[in-house]
Amino acid sequence: MPDNNRTYKILPSEVKNKAKREEIYGKIKKAKSKANLQRRKDRKKEEAANPELREARLRENIPATQENTREFDEAVVQEADEEVVQEEEEDEFAQYFNGQAPKVLITTTPNAGKKTVGFVEELVSVIPNIEYVKRGRKFELQQIIQFCRNRDYTDLIVITEDHKAPSHLTLIHLPEGPTAHFRLTSITEGKQILGHGRATCHYPELILNQFSTRLGHTIGRMFAALFPQVPEFQGRQAVTFHNQRDYIFFRRHRYVFRSGKRVDLQEIGPKFTLKLRWLQKGLYDPSSGEYEWIYKADLETSRRRIFL
Repeated sequence: MPDNNRTYKILPSEVKNKAKREEIYGKIKKAKSKANLQRRKDRKKEEAANPELREARLRENIPATQENTREFDEAVVQEADEEVVQEEEEDEFAQYFNGQAPKVLITTTPNAGKKTVGFVEELVSVIPNIEYVKRGRKFELQQIIQFCRNRDYTDLIVITEDHKAPSHLTLIHLPEGPTAHFRLTSITEGKQILGHGRATCHYPELILNQFSTRLGHTIGRMFAALFPQVPEFQGRQAVTFHNQRDYIFFRRHRYVFRSGKRVDLQEIGPKFTLKLRWLQKGLYDPSSGEYEWIYKADLETSRRRIFL
């Protein structure tokens, strides 16, 4: 004998008629929205009566991100790691953090295209004490490195291109290395940024974010060694290298003070993204150089594994 008091729940996927299926789905969605709204109203009343409930909810309501759920890595540097502090006091970049002014040369592949030259000119406006030298066909990179060493340059930047557009950036620290090679993407010139500001000749403030491993510390210090460690705050300019999931986002802003209390950021440009491909000990040597780290596809066993 059938049970007349039993209720049957019909799922939209079980209904063959399309119009009826959409009607049932709409009713279910409306009922869920109504229940969620009522739940939020009830919670708001409870938290108004007891503010501690809201504080506890916000304290526990931390979204899961790839940064805070990253896999444990022994290479992550702790703030009070005395061994790392001592190493950095004696590494290749220590003298630049003690006041020595950097001297940088930047060049390109031979016969670089208009887009590549334009990008180089933008970098020249970003990095103080930098000189752009146009590269001829007869000059190999090893010759350029020796040229820079003989003239006391502290760093060499080489922009390579693909299809007449910048594609990679190689940073060589002189006189003894290391050398880092990056893939270059998402380039936007300053003039393409809506409401962009104008740069001044003041030394910018340098901001390095989330370079937390030993490899990340090395890359961060390579970038820092390009800039004088005496920012001229009256210029109100800031250069940021922000590492997120091993992608390094470059931005340049200026502080805009409004009515003495409010501070805004106005982007100057350019902006681009770097992805480390390899780090080599010593000077650039593709044939017999010792690689400290090199990117391989099989390294990415998990999206929560971060190298920088």
